[in-house]
Amino acid sequence: MYFTVEEENLICLYHKSDRRRTAENLRAALLDMEAAIRVLACQTVDKLDAMSDADFEAQQFHFTDE
Repeated sequence: MYFTVEEENLICLYHKSDRRRTAENLRAALLDMEAAIRVLACQTVDKLDAMSDADFEAQQFHFTDE
């Protein structure tokens, strides 16, 4: 599973101890996001939901300041 730089940055911002909690944090913030970011966050949550816990743990997430 590949994440875009923008998706990875969102994951870094909302990262918790595991995949499920990270996705929950993103979902909780959706109402406070602007429309364009909300679309990106939903697509990121979909990818998090589709991956396994083991894949999430093996993934290295890095915040990229563009």
